Amino acid sequence: MEELSHEADSGTTPIEKNSGNRRTLYLAIGSTLAFSLYSVLILDPVGKCFRLEDSSNSLGLTFSYTLQMVQDFFELRSQDQLGCYKKFLQIWDVIFAIIYASMYCFWIMYFFHERQIITVVPLLAMVADWAENFIEIMMINSYLDSNTISQKLVSVGSGINMFKWVFLSLTYLILLVGITKKIKSALSKSKKE
Repeated sequence: MEELSHEADSGTTPIEKNSGNRRTLYLAIGSTLAFSLYSVLILDPVGKCFRLEDSSNSLGLTFSYTLQMVQDFFELRSQDQLGCYKKFLQIWDVIFAIIYASMYCFWIMYFFHERQIITVVPLLAMVADWAENFIEIMMINSYLDSNTISQKLVSVGSGINMFKWVFLSLTYLILLVGITKKIKSALSKSKKE
């Protein structure tokens, strides 16, 4: 009864609500497919030019990093490899952040259609990812120009990276709660029938 009065207050009918939910589900599935295809067909091949065996292949994949870690990462790579990594950060990783943030936002909108404000969490992760890329590019430029890296720059980059991982962890937690909520709803609906 309460649900019906809420729908009447919001001006949406159950059919409109289901149609919107279905459209959001299709967008979530489509963006997940785009995420998978982009990761396999573009991101992986483009990143091969700076990858090394038995080494970290991205500073952004660690929760935080130190000046020594950054220096080791750069010293292991040639100028061409660092140039490739820089291009990867400027173009391909920026697009990747847009794709993963869209995917997470669509899934959150599907699971929590009443609380879409939560989509701000993956959007903040995307912005932090971009900011971290910008700092990494500054570190690469500094290293290539003078063979030095500022401790302050490393600290800022590492701090932003930590924020990114906190926002991504929150995103995964939100999605886990959404999946659990959907499963419980489906189970209770099947019991009633």
